[in-house]
Amino acid sequence: MIPTSSFPTQSPLPHRSSRAAWFFAAALLFNVPTAYCQDVFAEPPVSPPVTLHFVTWKADHPQAWNEAIQRFEEAHPRIRVKREMAPHSSTAYHDLLTQKLRNRESSLDLFLMDVIWPAEFAVAGWALPLDTYFHQSEREKFLPATIASGLYGDRSYGVPSRIDSGMLYYRKDLLEQYGFSPPSTWNELARQARTILEGERIAQPLLRGYSGQFKQYEGLVCDMLEFVGSHNGSFLTEDGRRSNLTAPESLRAVRFVREQIIQRLATPAALTYQEPESLAVFSQGKAVFHRNWPYAWGVANNPRHSKIAGKVGVTTLPRFSEGRSTSALGGWLYGISAYSRHPDKAWAFIEFMTSPEIQKHFAIHASLAPSRLALYADPEVLRANPQYRELFPIFQTARSRPRTPVYPIVSHILQRYFSRVLAFPGTDIREEAEEADAKINRFLTLTKEARP
Repeated sequence: MIPTSSFPTQSPLPHRSSRAAWFFAAALLFNVPTAYCQDVFAEPPVSPPVTLHFVTWKADHPQAWNEAIQRFEEAHPRIRVKREMAPHSSTAYHDLLTQKLRNRESSLDLFLMDVIWPAEFAVAGWALPLDTYFHQSEREKFLPATIASGLYGDRSYGVPSRIDSGMLYYRKDLLEQYGFSPPSTWNELARQARTILEGERIAQPLLRGYSGQFKQYEGLVCDMLEFVGSHNGSFLTEDGRRSNLTAPESLRAVRFVREQIIQRLATPAALTYQEPESLAVFSQGKAVFHRNWPYAWGVANNPRHSKIAGKVGVTTLPRFSEGRSTSALGGWLYGISAYSRHPDKAWAFIEFMTSPEIQKHFAIHASLAPSRLALYADPEVLRANPQYRELFPIFQTARSRPRTPVYPIVSHILQRYFSRVLAFPGTDIREEAEEADAKINRFLTLTKEARP
């Protein structure tokens, strides 16, 4: 007789393979087709990873970007990121991206957008509002100016990847050699540059006094905003409803750039420079002063790419004697296409890429100034970027370009006006400014949202 203890009082759930064997045995006994059994116990189909289509520009620090995206894909194994590289020029990039959005390409999931685009993208219905993802408690951890740049009305359309702010780089060795401190005014910069150029005329005949971005593109608008703003001028009136290019302060600033910067300190080639070309001139030791964004610090101090590594200083941009230093607010925002089929996964990518860890990664390895406030107290970030201690106040007060849904048109008019008066010394600046004012005013009347 078999002991009753040999029978468990409660049968445990059979292992999957045991249950499958029992089921097949029962199927044979009761003549159930085995194909049915195979369907019942087949592994559930595994869906392929989702691929996010991300439109961005060609990075200045590709290795840092490659590593960040690799880390995201490792943390999210069911998501892959396909990058489409757009031109470096913000203007050309805007044209490419908006064409895709006009066509409602559902394959496009997310993109980087310049801080001047949210109003246009919001009105056009191209960018997905992010308020359900990007809560107020999280926004408070970012620099206020970067958050404001992503707003239109009371809704958020972009998450700041970093902050950009115009600043002045200079040859620390040359200024020290001639007994100069970094200039605080534009006239002082011009005097220092002329003195150094004269002193180095024999040893460095190709040395120039200044290198900036003067090609007809969006960067030109940023550079000129800094000159005009530091002379107490502006592109639009205070209420943002009319163009202000014919104001005396604005006219004098433009004349200074043409007569002192372009004609005396730079070279005619500067009229073709965007950021990479102007930085190359400086990092090859061919300019005393250079205007650029924070990322230029890492390039200019990298011995593999720069002949002046360790000889570079950085400070706030000069002002005119009656004005105050003005720095253009730059930077890029992550946005989600309103036509994306994967908005939740696109948000996962944005959340990861704007996290403290990844912004710290970019600050250390690419000199990209973080948009998160806490990182400006991080010892590792400050060790890699000691200049942030002095420039943090500038990041907090950087000046934005006009915020209007018709900004692309306003910018185009500004670009053409500045490019023309800088490239052709014989043009009458006031007449050109009056013509530009009239054109801008016509477009500002087309929208109720004319306030910056």
